[in-house]
Amino acid sequence: MLFHVRMDVSLPHDLDPNRRAELVAAEQDRMLELQKLGVWPHLWRIVGQSGNISVFDVPSNDELHAFLSSLPLWEFMRVEVTPLAQHPSDLAAQP
Repeated sequence: MLFHVRMDVSLPHDLDPNRRAELVAAEQDRMLELQKLGVWPHLWRIVGQSGNISVFDVPSNDELHAFLSSLPLWEFMRVEVTPLAQHPSDLAAQP
């Protein structure tokens, strides 16, 4: 199943700078790991914002939740998920 996921991260301004650096580095490592697994095939920055738009390819809602909640910055994220379905007019889906 494909999912459109918007993630907005809001780190506390008073977060210890060392902890911030650790979390950001761990987040990058986990993001790369999920991309290499094929779970996170698309990741885009939203121009002028700190959020991102991603496409996840996972078998179920529960599995998506597990992957998202495994992100080190999860507790600082606002996440919006939209399940996607094939559109009949998509040229890529045509035989």
